[in-house]
Parts: sequence; structure tokens; C-alpha cells
Amino acid sequence: MNGALPFIEALRPRQWVKNGFVLAPLVFARKVGDFHALTAAFMALLSFCAVSSAVYILNDLADRERDRLHPVKRNRPIASGRLSPRAALLEAVLLALLGLGTALAIPGPGPAFVAYPLFYLVLNTAYSFRLKHVVILDVLCISVGFLVRVVAGGAAIQVPLSSWLILCTLFISLLLAILKRRAELIRLQEGKSSTRRVLEDYDPGFLDMLPGPLGAMTIMAYSLYTVDRQTIAKFGSRDLILTIPFVIYGVFRYLYLAWKKDQGGDPTGLVLEDKGILAAGLFWLIFCVLVIYGRGPAI
Repeated sequence: MNGALPFIEALRPRQWVKNGFVLAPLVFARKVGDFHALTAAFMALLSFCAVSSAVYILNDLADRERDRLHPVKRNRPIASGRLSPRAALLEAVLLALLGLGTALAIPGPGPAFVAYPLFYLVLNTAYSFRLKHVVILDVLCISVGFLVRVVAGGAAIQVPLSSWLILCTLFISLLLAILKRRAELIRLQEGKSSTRRVLEDYDPGFLDMLPGPLGAMTIMAYSLYTVDRQTIAKFGSRDLILTIPFVIYGVFRYLYLAWKKDQGGDPTGLVLEDKGILAAGLFWLIFCVLVIYGRGPAI
């Protein structure tokens, strides 16, 4: 088991929670009870988990020399030498093939669906080796990665997506990326080491200016989705507006923790470990399910 541990660690399974965005269209399209849609959605999820892990390995390969100088990242399998570059590259290739092969096998959308994980793989490979060193483009690449997941989730179950939900995904992913860069820059200014060269091009005032508007746009885009005529007609209810306070609390809570507690550097850890954000997310999901599946004809 110990011999397999570096291979498992390199996958970064904790980060798979981000691929949950693939399942969002399944919930909002009222397809959770549809076996074929459920199968397609989870196959798409598996595809993105495999491809995203391949990307993480490629990223660690590209950064292994710099990671060895970082107090935390030096413990990663590749940087620490527990996983050889050759073995890591082979693992990444196999994962990419697994992800793309799974995408090809998804029933319904056909072979064309493979374009989504393939685009994600190409974009993030470019990010790992070049684009993450380009100011602003680095955070945009992260945001587009989330957008691809959501759009792919809709394509897998063959349903159109609301423009408001697409915008909401764009804004919230940009917010998380900006707050992550802000936290990294603060640590760098405090004398703590960093392996991210792009931080030299960011200014604290610039990064302080962006989260507020992005948080407001996230809340506004979601709010407009809940009151949109098509949304109301689709669910046969106006009650989705009742979920807005949970979104407001979640966004404000995240901003508070990023500013007051300097916890914006690990979005996944913060979302999974903060009780306030977890509670808001749980109640939001419960209310959404009650409204979406509680009444109205499916459209």
C-alpha cells in the first residue's frame, strides 16, 4: 500500500470536489430521477476527475524544482522524489486516456462530448507550462476551467443551460481565483516563500479592489436566475428566490474569512471545512431540491 500511496497522493483526490460543477445541470434540469441522465452525468464526472488529476500531475512535473523550495509543496510526491518524473508522466497519460475514453463512452451526447474534457486538458496543460505565469490570464484560465465543467455537465445530459447560471459560475470562480492570489501575495509580503512567479506582477491594491464587485455580481447573477421568467415557468414556482439568502451568506462568509482570517489561499479546504459555509451550502441545496422537485411540470 505504501508503494501505491505516492500515485494516489499525486491524483489530489481532495480537489475532485471542484468537478461537482459537472453535476449542477443535472439538479437544475430536474433529471436526478432519470437513470440515463444520471448515468451520463456521473460518467462525465468520472471523466473530469481523471483528466483533472492528469493535469495536477503535469503541473507538479512542471513545478517540481520550485516546489522543492516551498515548505509545504516540497512534500508532494514528485517534488519529494517519492514519485519519479517518468512514473508520474506515465500516470498522467493513463489518466488522460481514461478520462477521454470515458467521455467517448457516455450514452446520449455521442463522441462529440469528448471535446469538453479534451479542451479542459489542453487549456490546463497550457496553464501549467505557460499561462499561469501571465497576469490576469492565470485567473481567467481557472475560471474557464469551471465553466467548461458546467457546460459539459449540460451537454452530457443534453439540456440547455441558463445564461444566468453560466455567468454565476464565471463570477464565483473568478472570485475564488482572485482571493487565492491575494492570499498568496500576502504570504509572500510577510516573508513566506512562494513558487508562483506571477505574483510579482500583481499589486495588493488591485487584488483588494476585485473581490467586492465579483461577489456582488455572483449574487446578482444567481438572483436574476431565480426570478427569470423561464426559471419560474420551468419549476412552476417562484420560491427559488428563497434560496438567495444562503448564497449571500456563503459569499459574504467566504469574503470575511479571506479578509479577516486570511483563509482564501485554499478554496477547497475552506469550503469543505468551514461550518458556516457548509451549513449555508447544505440549506441552499435542501431548499433548491424542495423547490425544483416539489412542484410544476418539467420543461
